[in-house]
Amino acid sequence: MKEIKTATRLNAYLPHYDNKIDKVFGELKKVGINYVDINFPQQTIGIPARDMKKMLDENGLRPNGMEMRFEGHYLNGDLGNLNDKIYQDAIEMCKQAVDYCREIGGSMINIWSAHDGFDYSFQIDYLKVWHRIVKACQEIADYAPDIKFSIEYKPYEPRAYAFVDSMGTLGMILKDINRKNFGVLLDYCHMLMKHENPAMGSEIFASRGELFGVHINDGYGVHDDGLMVGTVTPFKTLEFLYYMKKYHFDGMYYFDTAPVIEDPSQETSKNIEMLKYFLNLLDRVGMEKIDKVINENDAIKARDLLLDFIKK
Repeated sequence: MKEIKTATRLNAYLPHYDNKIDKVFGELKKVGINYVDINFPQQTIGIPARDMKKMLDENGLRPNGMEMRFEGHYLNGDLGNLNDKIYQDAIEMCKQAVDYCREIGGSMINIWSAHDGFDYSFQIDYLKVWHRIVKACQEIADYAPDIKFSIEYKPYEPRAYAFVDSMGTLGMILKDINRKNFGVLLDYCHMLMKHENPAMGSEIFASRGELFGVHINDGYGVHDDGLMVGTVTPFKTLEFLYYMKKYHFDGMYYFDTAPVIEDPSQETSKNIEMLKYFLNLLDRVGMEKIDKVINENDAIKARDLLLDFIKK
């Protein structure tokens, strides 16, 4: 099996290691993580890019890129904010993330617009916000045509309604952005919250060359539970990963899990173990066999396939 690119949520580790990112990097290498996504600007404050790169190199970790975190004065919106100054601040922050990303050797910026959304009817002008987000993303894309940008959608939390809330809305907004370096990051738990089937999204976006990354985790579909991979919906996870293999996904699997009681290193080890087990299980059952069952469009045979996974 070719190398699997893996990363995990740094915020799960930092409280356990005196909030020292160099200590966290050392631990990640021990548990088998090989790539890193860094929250921007949250985890870069006081750390110049050259120092971050040095810490990564010393621990044998490779940078994937930056995860945008809009905090503070962005509570009423970030890339869709109707206040011109805050709107420009959000665009500028993305450009700063690009510069930092390049300097550490990364190649991707993931944008989760946490505060673009609404809580009440008649609260926002939907079309105006839509156009502002599109324009902002076009400006960012043109600023860095060498960098990949992904949009991560979520149906709600922290707003009652997120603006970009589903695979359908994201597909529409990507069409309007119309830049080849803009694509999708699928968060498995977010898709469950929207009552989407993650496998459907992975095939549609991967088949179009628009799937740039994934956050893999699990949950019960109501909140962003961030549970260990494959622990709640194992068959859905298998189907999700089937399409990643089918379309030769070569991006990074980011374990967006949130240990509360659990030791983060133990949880990360189990996530890596489960991911590798599932990918190997798909090979043992056989990609051709799975494809044949799907093409027969027969629920009984699909059920039998699930039993094959258990037997293997």
